[in-house]
Amino acid sequence: MADSTPHPFGETVAGPNLTPEEEAAALEKGRLLFAAECQFFFGAQKLDQLPPLRGTEIAFAGRSNVGKSSLLNALTGRNSLARTSSEPGRTRQLNFFNLGDRLTLVDMPGYGYARASKDIKADWQGMMFEYLRGRPTLIRVMLLMDARIEFKQADHDVMELLDRAAVTFQIILTKTDAVKPAALERKIRETDALTRSHAAAFPRILTTSSDTGDGIPALRAELASLVD
Repeated sequence: MADSTPHPFGETVAGPNLTPEEEAAALEKGRLLFAAECQFFFGAQKLDQLPPLRGTEIAFAGRSNVGKSSLLNALTGRNSLARTSSEPGRTRQLNFFNLGDRLTLVDMPGYGYARASKDIKADWQGMMFEYLRGRPTLIRVMLLMDARIEFKQADHDVMELLDRAAVTFQIILTKTDAVKPAALERKIRETDALTRSHAAAFPRILTTSSDTGDGIPALRAELASLVD
């Protein structure tokens, strides 16, 4: 079983007692994967618009304004791969990105935006659930949580949705550069306790900062380990 103890700053590759050499190899594998060209190739607002199945998919989900677009840009080393906006709730479709013909990254619509109409929120939730349970190439959802703020009811609702869809999800804490070390450690422990209450949760928590780059190499390595 993999070691589920999270590293407080996301700088090392978690795993089953990796040696320094194995850790270095995992980081290099992640670097090489994300050194490949990454391009947007499809946007879907309805389920009947989804692109054909093509290899491994990993989706990124999170509350509106949690930093999904910034994280995708940091991962791929692109400044404008995914649009960032100061207006929460801007992403209203599933956006598909091809990474070197080896991995498809999917930017899911943000959830929990209070100003979105009830009809739009219902459409997002319904579409997300149908996509999650009906996409056999989707192997994991990276669920982003803002390390600076408490969990919201919308977060709990989405984790329950992922449980029902039987899709493995892994929590990534974002914006950790704005959190003091002691507070971040408390947040990690709180998050770890939360994952233990969800059947679909993967027990390893990752911490990242798109602004400083902290945790980005480890996240690349984590994603690369899923490709093969």
